[in-house]
Amino acid sequence: MSNPTLLTPDAQMDLRGTPCPINFVRTKLRLEKMAPGQLLEVWLDGGEPIEQVPDSLRMEGYKIEQIEDRAGFFALKVRQKANNPAEG
Repeated sequence: MSNPTLLTPDAQMDLRGTPCPINFVRTKLRLEKMAPGQLLEVWLDGGEPIEQVPDSLRMEGYKIEQIEDRAGFFALKVRQKANNPAEG
């Protein structure tokens, strides 16, 4: 079983009611402001948002730690990428 402390988010965003692709763009912009390895929890609606946002983040190289089905929405936990020395 995972250590619950490792999945305690460093920041949280409520993007319920935010359409695609704006919810993905806002999530990515918030992640870019976070330190490497930090965890962001994003609240998303069912349907297209929870189907599209995690896939788009994976394609950008972010690690999806958990998707939790809560009453009426989903909580997505995504980790900021570690620094890559080749990137600058």
